[in-house]
Amino acid sequence: MADSDRSRILIDDRYRSVVRVLYRVLVLNLAVAFAKIALGYLTGAVSVLSDGFHSLTDSASNVVALVGVSVARRPPDQNHPYGHRKYETMASLAILVFLVIVLVEVISAAFDRFRTGAVPRVFPEGIGIMVVTLAVNLIVVSYELREGRRHRSEVLLADAKHTRSDVWTSVAVIFALLGVWFGFPMLDPLAALLIAGFIGHACWEIAQESSRVLSDEIVLSEQDVRTVVESVPDVLGSHHIRTRGSADHVFVDLHIWLRGDAPLQRAHATSHVVKDQLMARFPQIVDVVIHIEPPPAEYGH
Repeated sequence: MADSDRSRILIDDRYRSVVRVLYRVLVLNLAVAFAKIALGYLTGAVSVLSDGFHSLTDSASNVVALVGVSVARRPPDQNHPYGHRKYETMASLAILVFLVIVLVEVISAAFDRFRTGAVPRVFPEGIGIMVVTLAVNLIVVSYELREGRRHRSEVLLADAKHTRSDVWTSVAVIFALLGVWFGFPMLDPLAALLIAGFIGHACWEIAQESSRVLSDEIVLSEQDVRTVVESVPDVLGSHHIRTRGSADHVFVDLHIWLRGDAPLQRAHATSHVVKDQLMARFPQIVDVVIHIEPPPAEYGH
């Protein structure tokens, strides 16, 4: 089997696995969101309702992620010679947009509750429902983080961060409901503002991760790459080592120094050995572009 065919199979398997994870998480997120929204309308608790809509954006982001992943798995074509991998990063940015929308709505609802001073109706069953949804969220976060790291998927890791913020908001809501039950109604809008803080933090983390890919920030350590390259016989040195892409989809280009009198065929063969060694050491590398040149005069050869 050719290396390109083997690589294509590995990529297809990865995307199929990511899609399976997203569908499973989508079902759980929808169940949690509808339970919270129904409870929020039933009790009139702005914290519960805000948390419910926050959970609903988890489901919306799952749908966006599924679309992004289906596009990202397409092979390179004439207009996209580097492939479509950045569409997955764009899906992560779409998740960020959903979070920002929810952030604005939560802050607005909290200040409206401060203004009106309305008191929500709290009952033990409602608190029990929130505890169950919290348990589901913890399962989802653990599952998505594990699968995201295993498949090196930005979209799964971004979605897990989104859902992780939902875990903390649910904890805050449970404490707020208990506080309202014991006669402190202002804890309801205060919890909503705390939810806004968690959402804002998740926005910041996702923005940072996405910007690293879109701005072509270095992915692999230059020294780690140089160590592999210069372990190949006939390679006298290397420089201008550059890496870009995402954690699981890396492009590398570099210059290697070979003896000035090395035959072209031998130099070409050495460059292939360098490429093979790099891709064996770093399986996330998709392609390596190698420029061959003689060492500088000060090198001493």
